[in-house]
Amino acid sequence: MMNSIVTLIIFIIILGIIILVHEFGHFIFSKKFGVYVHEFAIGMGPKIFSRQKGETEYSIRAIPIGGFCSLAGEDGEETDDKGKKIPKKRKLFAKPIWQRFLILFFGAGNNFILAYIFLFLVALIGGAPIMDPVISGVTENYPMAEAGIEQGDKILEVNGHKTKTIDDVQLYITLNKVGTDLDLKIENSEGQVKDYTITPIKVKEDGQENYYYGVEFKQTQRRGFIEAIKYSYLKAGAIFRQMWVVLGNLFTGGLSVNNLSGPVGIYSVVGEARSYGILTLLQLTALLSINVGFLNLIPFPAFDGGRIFLLLIEKLRGKPLKAETENLINTVGFILIMLLALYVTGHDIFTLMFK
Repeated sequence: MMNSIVTLIIFIIILGIIILVHEFGHFIFSKKFGVYVHEFAIGMGPKIFSRQKGETEYSIRAIPIGGFCSLAGEDGEETDDKGKKIPKKRKLFAKPIWQRFLILFFGAGNNFILAYIFLFLVALIGGAPIMDPVISGVTENYPMAEAGIEQGDKILEVNGHKTKTIDDVQLYITLNKVGTDLDLKIENSEGQVKDYTITPIKVKEDGQENYYYGVEFKQTQRRGFIEAIKYSYLKAGAIFRQMWVVLGNLFTGGLSVNNLSGPVGIYSVVGEARSYGILTLLQLTALLSINVGFLNLIPFPAFDGGRIFLLLIEKLRGKPLKAETENLINTVGFILIMLLALYVTGHDIFTLMFK
């Protein structure tokens, strides 16, 4: 019971940090460009704490998921908390497109900055794993070894996809359909490049059939400030590419919606990461922060990316959409997102109960 409570507290802290940083990005650029900010809130639902400072109300709400930065002109409100009319020049829609773009983008932008800082700290304190896509070992009498692939060989492509890091290699191997051939482009220690088609071997274990290629990846570490910077850049880039690939596979059917995780699934992952210590939790927070930033930039209604897309339409048309039309688009998008979130959460609960 105590372990569950501690995990829940860590889970709330992680989400709180990610949301706080995201909303602060919207907040700080809104303030910089003179947009009137009604409320800066962490969490959703009823308020459990609030404080008015200047024109802005700062609040914490009961449900520790989500948050928002309420700006003048978003929902047609005309007055401040004292009933005084807000000048048009202080409303979001009155600002130049480039300013609105920065206000919308830097929620996600702040998430990316947070992730980079956390990855840098992990590498600086615990050592920077080498990200080169190099094979650390092959298992004797398994397909990789029998094909002539050796320890130290570098994987350039998996199934036609270029691989810049070990993360890329592991992602494409994971996405390869179970039991099917794996096409590899390998560069050996002498600089020779050769193509391989590896057929996995089927092994029965505990009544189940598993497929193995016989390859090992172990990341050695280097220490130092420069290595930490390099690792942070490469790791963040690898996570971005993973997000693109996963998103693409969701649309093409390569992955099911059931592969997504909501708050319940993330809670389970936090519980596992907690057992490995603070550095693993920092790395998980970085991963989640990039995920939040990336998803928010998808050009879908109600996401920041959807609103940025509407800015592009406004730029091309030479005039904005009607407020009613934009609100309708965002409302429909929000409903669809909530339905997806409910489905994913329900699937997570089912998986947690019956796994």
